[in-house]
Amino acid sequence: MSADRDFAYGAAAGLLGDLLLGDPRRGHPVAAFGCAAAAVERTLWRDHRGWGALHTVVCAGGAAGAAALATTLVRRSRAGSVALTAAATWAVVGGTSLGREARAVGGALAAGHIEVARERLPHLCGRDPQALDADGIARAVVESVAENTSDAVVGALVWGALAGVPGLVAFRAVNTLDAMVGHRSARYRRYGWASARLDDVFGWPGARLTAGLAALAGDAPRGALRAWRDDAGKHPSPNAGPVEAAFAGALGVRLGGTLSYGGRIEHRPVLNGEGREVRVADIDRAAELSRRVGLLALGTVVGARWALRSAMSLRSAISLRSARSGRGKA
Repeated sequence: MSADRDFAYGAAAGLLGDLLLGDPRRGHPVAAFGCAAAAVERTLWRDHRGWGALHTVVCAGGAAGAAALATTLVRRSRAGSVALTAAATWAVVGGTSLGREARAVGGALAAGHIEVARERLPHLCGRDPQALDADGIARAVVESVAENTSDAVVGALVWGALAGVPGLVAFRAVNTLDAMVGHRSARYRRYGWASARLDDVFGWPGARLTAGLAALAGDAPRGALRAWRDDAGKHPSPNAGPVEAAFAGALGVRLGGTLSYGGRIEHRPVLNGEGREVRVADIDRAAELSRRVGLLALGTVVGARWALRSAMSLRSAISLRSARSGRGKA
């Protein structure tokens, strides 16, 4: 049970650190990983899935291996284990920065400074800002907040609960690689295939938990569940679909529709067609919902980990008692 307490204390401290401090402007560990991954790409890049898979293994495997080694080194120290978990959690979650960036765009839109909003939008997502009006920017921000609640907060906590610090680090490494090479451009269609598919696998549990917690924490639980059930499968992403649909239903807005990425137009299905158009004020609502979901996720994964470990301990005790009872009868 000490490992469960260490994770609970460390994850809570790391999430609190993110809430109070956000991400550092310089020297962020994820940025350092991105630089290292870019250097590996310059050496390995070939227009081939196999070389892309090797890139994924080297980068994500190396990060997870380093985290596992650090975990081993502090295993005998409870304070060290808690501190390492706290540091890793703070490094990989980004809920506060997500909310700040979203609100900064919302503030610019509310003040009528659409060019400022367009300049800041790339901090959140890869849309073409010049192709969007104020309502389009607001919709893009809400969709980005929804998706990144899973990618930047909940998914990391899920993998931390499953695999400790190596799980936290591996999730963030895989997610970062997907953002770097996992898109369908001419350069990365083959090379980024492995990173994109691995990100789909790693993101699956966190996306479903995010969608469920959005329904629980939002203003319209039934609407969120209905949108999740009816519309999630229409989205081209297996993980963004449930999250964006649930957020749309929880906020009572419509998401999806026509998008522009890198000059390429995409026509995506509408999520929660019964909702209204996104307004600028919905950005604050989405950011607040994201914050609540993150806090609920921490409680959920800590509670689930404790319950699973308790159930396993109880099962072992029952098995041991049965074995002793059998020997006594013999």
